Amino acid sequence: MANILLVANLNCDRIFNLNQTLKAGGRFHYQDGGQRLGGGGANTGIGLVWAGHHVSLVSQVGRDDVGDWLLAEASTQGINCSLIQRRPGNTNEMLLMMTPDGERTIIRPERPQFELPLPPNWQNVDALYINSSTEGAASWAKTAMSHCWVLAQLAKDQRPRPCHVLIASLSDMQGRCGDDKWQFAKSVAGEDLKYFVVTDGENGSTLYTATESVHVAAEPSTVVDTTGAGDAYAAGLIHGLVNHLAIVEAMAEAAVWSGFAVASDSSIPGKALKQYLADAT
Repeated sequence: MANILLVANLNCDRIFNLNQTLKAGGRFHYQDGGQRLGGGGANTGIGLVWAGHHVSLVSQVGRDDVGDWLLAEASTQGINCSLIQRRPGNTNEMLLMMTPDGERTIIRPERPQFELPLPPNWQNVDALYINSSTEGAASWAKTAMSHCWVLAQLAKDQRPRPCHVLIASLSDMQGRCGDDKWQFAKSVAGEDLKYFVVTDGENGSTLYTATESVHVAAEPSTVVDTTGAGDAYAAGLIHGLVNHLAIVEAMAEAAVWSGFAVASDSSIPGKALKQYLADAT
């Protein structure tokens, strides 16, 4: 069992199942899919809990009924929520527009500013994962890097992401990265970067290092809901690395986790992943 610290969002997703693919100027019918637990914190953390790891989440929710519900749901799933901050005001829902082909469009409110406190004792942490725009994340990462694995998702803006492993989807890199993927990643992650992992859905993922690039195939799956697939991929990658797999082997494991995620009708990992992990023990 590894001790894994996630700096990521905890969301209340409101699902709208649309009758057709979104297009500008269109009119759509929907069925209300209700609320469900979501956000990178839950989507990444739950699979890691199922894999036997101790997972703590650093996030922020409102001091309201929705915030209470989120903490109760995440805690029930086995995530340590003692580091989650409560802020005054409401916890706004994330609106997910789901189309029949399993794709989703996310509409979210502006998040209130969230600042991390002083960093924890990194001697007790095996991996830190950052997937949040919270202030202070870069400082946490810099202090952690000499003690544990640090993985981070490429930010939507230009902020630095100091880490050993930078993860990005190909779509997130559009217009931001030229031909030299490794130099782009180093400009974001710093000189201690070891691996740059770029995912591309059903086309698999590519590893970039200072000396090579390696393609890893996706796991064949029937796509039901792509929400949370990237989070599940990150979880599988973390699981592989803390279990001392080589990076390409960890990416192959991550592809399996992501394959289970897209085949499930939820953003958090589906029961098939839980069974897979139980069979592996």
